[in-house]
Amino acid sequence: MIDLYYWPTPNGHKITIFLEETGTPYTIRPVNIGKGDQFDPAFLKIAPNNRIPAIVDHEPADGGEPLSVFESGAILLYLAEKQGRFIAPDLRGRAATLEWLFWQMAGLGPMSGQNNHFRAYAAEKLPYAIARYENEVNRLYGVMDKRLEGRDFLAGDYSIADMACYPWVVPHERQGQNIDEFPRLKAWLARIAARPAVQRAYEAGKPYQASQTPMDDERRRILFGQTAASIATGKHGPRAA
Repeated sequence: MIDLYYWPTPNGHKITIFLEETGTPYTIRPVNIGKGDQFDPAFLKIAPNNRIPAIVDHEPADGGEPLSVFESGAILLYLAEKQGRFIAPDLRGRAATLEWLFWQMAGLGPMSGQNNHFRAYAAEKLPYAIARYENEVNRLYGVMDKRLEGRDFLAGDYSIADMACYPWVVPHERQGQNIDEFPRLKAWLARIAARPAVQRAYEAGKPYQASQTPMDDERRRILFGQTAASIATGKHGPRAA
């Protein structure tokens, strides 16, 4: 049994996709990031970076005490290795899977997140920042589109690399991208969206999606006003002058 500390964000969806694809029993432990649940001391014990997702595996492979894992890429790799699924067993296939998993963690996710922040959430609209990240996301979509030439998935067979990237491409309109400019990426997106397990994963998040609080100054402060003091004190807000 897996306890999944979750909120319906792209990083949260990555893990529900894997769990649904493998039929792994799991319990969602919601962490409402708009209300500051990520600063709860109990959550910080398993996720010291105060970010979702995180898991607690109550049946680790070594038979020992429950094991916690944070960071979505690390969770995908941990689960894939434990179950021997969705990661290629051969040297070259494994290397390709890890390349594209790490590519998402280092590039597609952070750049998309910054793009979304400056386009949708920043109180002050900064044209330079909006253009900077919108263009970088466009470049990354181009990288994926080129990679998908002559192949259905990023690293051979469907894998944790696809599971990691897919939720970050779903909101392409919100990212200011025209998916029709990337025909291979568009076909890949539809291919994964048609998978029943992916559909179940997104359904699992709908009850929490509906309970999200609207963006206002307080939610903006919680989400974007974190400093070192957020970890030390469990509070959040602007750094003192």
